Amino acid sequence: MSDTSGTKNATPISRRRLLGTAGATGIALGTAGAAAGYAAGHAAASPDSPGSPGSDNPPLSSVGSTGVSFEGERQPGILTPAQSCGHLIAFDLAPGAGRKEAAALLRRWSTTARRLMDGKNGATGGNGKTGGNGATGEPGGDDLGIARDAGPSSLTVTFGFGRSFFSRTKLEKQRPGALDPLPDFSSDQLDPARSNGDLWVQIGANDALVAFEALRAIQREAGDAARVRWQMNGFNRSPGATARPMTSRNLMGQIDGTNNPKESDDDFEQRIFVPRVPREGEGPAWMAGGSYAVVRRIRMLLDDWDRLSLPDQENVIGRRKKDGAPLSADPDGTETTEMDLDATGKDGKVLVAANAHARISRPDQNGGAAMLRRAFSFHDGYDTGGVPDAGLLFVCWQADPLRGFVPVQRKLDRGDALSAFIRHESSGLFAVPGGAGKGEYVGQRLLES
Repeated sequence: MSDTSGTKNATPISRRRLLGTAGATGIALGTAGAAAGYAAGHAAASPDSPGSPGSDNPPLSSVGSTGVSFEGERQPGILTPAQSCGHLIAFDLAPGAGRKEAAALLRRWSTTARRLMDGKNGATGGNGKTGGNGATGEPGGDDLGIARDAGPSSLTVTFGFGRSFFSRTKLEKQRPGALDPLPDFSSDQLDPARSNGDLWVQIGANDALVAFEALRAIQREAGDAARVRWQMNGFNRSPGATARPMTSRNLMGQIDGTNNPKESDDDFEQRIFVPRVPREGEGPAWMAGGSYAVVRRIRMLLDDWDRLSLPDQENVIGRRKKDGAPLSADPDGTETTEMDLDATGKDGKVLVAANAHARISRPDQNGGAAMLRRAFSFHDGYDTGGVPDAGLLFVCWQADPLRGFVPVQRKLDRGDALSAFIRHESSGLFAVPGGAGKGEYVGQRLLES
């Protein structure tokens, strides 16, 4: 199954032309767990091509040249392979702002995202001066210039709505039941100031300046309509950093994301996306083809983790650290080797402990519950005791969080060995509608219903 978010194959093109037409370039994207950026476009052998005889332009690297289309049946940033840089930001509508202001804001945001994803960075597209729409200008002109000279770098911008958005805009009748508050979990130590929000934006790119320019542009375009509630920065391994594409590692050094659902799975669509034609009781029509994102800031207690021996770390996870193979696998096993939950060692004990994270989180241990994980690591410095404030910006996607995230988290909450080494510090749940067509903005079916 192909990525329906609109990614296109790279086309031979000069860097000069690329910056104006980057929406027509890119790479074919596979499953969400794959690494991005390994397919490189090659410049056309024309006089003005970068790197060709007579050219005064250096070649644009494969990382910079890859692009993702803003338009499509689904929003980008869900099936797109995880990028090396990410920003998550939540907004609350300003006092007095309602449905009209929200519609104008999503229209501005969609215009900005479409332009930046096309590789047209270096300008904010109006500096918020769009004629009485609530945005405000700032000194410095329209041209931010932050990512000047860079290509689109697989930039994606994804928009979602929190539960509170619907009361603020008097659209309570359109609020999906799937946005009911998540239950409390014993491992939660949530900070309300860094949780939830009326609106949520996920930004990802394979270049830090491209990602930051998108973040800055989105914040500027909010103008007087919305205020930042919280914002978090994340990162992943860069494309091309390993000899072959492979699942990324988290800050504990563990391969993370091995059992992610794959687009080739027969039930992938029904697990991850709301049906294109929802049946009665399955949710409002404006969410057709959309998905629900659970967002959690999970702090890793890395000093405690590092005190464990390697065998103890592996027993907590249930997998070998060096290659991600299950502890039940033979020495030639890999991370894709099927885990044998009944395999025992010479002492008669099961090789994958009953409370091992990899065992407990398996779909077959949770009534088939599954979610598409697409996380970023974070590091926000050290506290006064020298302890790293670092961990995982956990983002997971599912057709219904009550059938995806909640059953798995409940199981983990009751006896996951990893729970002693992590702390859930913030949480949010957002309805992410389907993608925008040509000339449309994200959320249009909701806000103009």
